[in-house]
Amino acid sequence: MSGTFYGLGVGPGDPELITLKAWRIISHAPVIAYPAANGNESLARKIAAPFIPEDVTELAIPVPMRREREPAQEAYDEAAKLIARHLDDGKDVAFLCEGDPLFYGSFAYLLDRLAGKHPTVIVPGITSITACAAQIGRPLAARNDILKVLPGTLDAERLKQEITGADAVAIMKVGQHFEKIRGVLTELGLAERATIIEKATREDERITRLADVPAGERPYFSTILIYQGSEAW
Repeated sequence: MSGTFYGLGVGPGDPELITLKAWRIISHAPVIAYPAANGNESLARKIAAPFIPEDVTELAIPVPMRREREPAQEAYDEAAKLIARHLDDGKDVAFLCEGDPLFYGSFAYLLDRLAGKHPTVIVPGITSITACAAQIGRPLAARNDILKVLPGTLDAERLKQEITGADAVAIMKVGQHFEKIRGVLTELGLAERATIIEKATREDERITRLADVPAGERPYFSTILIYQGSEAW
């Protein structure tokens, strides 16, 4: 009998934001897997660390963060085979995901490869954009506002088009695209209305108005929130 494949959202960074259901599964699963981008320490594992038993089998899944799709697809193929071996042995496998498993998460690629062959349970988690809104104490949107979630990887012209047509915007995957994004927001006259939240809910969290970020600085692990609707905030 196959083990169950769990996709667990562990939230944006604060371990206390893990749901009770995810905590219960982490505490009892014999195998814990998590992504390790480019061989670096896994943030998902770091978030869940207080709840991982000492006697579990851990699978660090190497995920190459590159623009080309092929290396990542090959990594997911190998990861799915590795996880499947444990599932075929009747062991449950819990895959830890930053934020929510199905919101810009690598779990989706494993889901596609494993769900049809093994029982699968997905536990949602707190997303980075909702955590960021909570940290700055400002609603994402209200009433008839249109909220758009945009990846910072879009080209400048597409970003302009999407931002112009929305009351509220959350820009993710900022990283190396920060200067491009700042240029677009400055051109649209929104730099003063944009807030950048780095490492939301973590001990080293930083919240800054976009206009106040020093030239040449590139805030990683960050989300930008912009509101240009009609509500008072």
